[in-house]
Amino acid sequence: MNKQPLLLLIETATEVCSVALSRGTEIIGIKENAEGLSHAKSLLPFIDTVLGDNNLTAKNLDGVVVSAGPGSYTGLRIGASTAKGIAYTAGIPLISVGTLFGIAASCLGQPDAAGQGSTLIAPMIDARRMEVFTAVFDGGLSTVEEVSAKIIDENSFHNYLEERIVMFCGNGMPKCRDILSKHPNARFVEERVSAKNLLIPALSKWKNGDFEDTAYFEPFYLKEYVAGKPVVKGLS
Repeated sequence: MNKQPLLLLIETATEVCSVALSRGTEIIGIKENAEGLSHAKSLLPFIDTVLGDNNLTAKNLDGVVVSAGPGSYTGLRIGASTAKGIAYTAGIPLISVGTLFGIAASCLGQPDAAGQGSTLIAPMIDARRMEVFTAVFDGGLSTVEEVSAKIIDENSFHNYLEERIVMFCGNGMPKCRDILSKHPNARFVEERVSAKNLLIPALSKWKNGDFEDTAYFEPFYLKEYVAGKPVVKGLS
């Protein structure tokens, strides 16, 4: 596939609801907010806005890209169901990009990422209390450590920090910064999760024809969703 694809990019894995439109390597439209818990009401209007501002409809798209997780269970469900609906209705490919991979890709323009052979990137998604969903990538975005859930403490990432610069990013990064900020090899990147960060990984998948089965695609939750037990006031 040598054409410059027109892609709709959807990011709903965290508190950020973000939609971007790209042609080739260029972002030509973006709409997002970080209000949290607004995905259900904001996502479709955001999609309508970025398409309408460019005088396009879903039928003009070449593919839909969705952030695949891990992250918010509800946010991932909303993003995946919307992306699948558009892809199925328009008859276009569905591409998924791991949320942590997308966050790591946003760090590549940072000065500390210039030395691709030595710098590591540790994207983080906030989970409960001191827990984060994280992974470790090198400066070329090859996986060094697979996605996992970690409790952050003073020994976290010690084996990497002793030898290499580690760039921490994502909305779980502040938990790590509070504990590891004194380490000379720790770097902390303030960059909000955004649909635009899905573009470069998505283009690689587009080139290779690496598409999801639209009917059966499910987000990567990492942990099973556990619903809170309802509480009735006055009853024990």
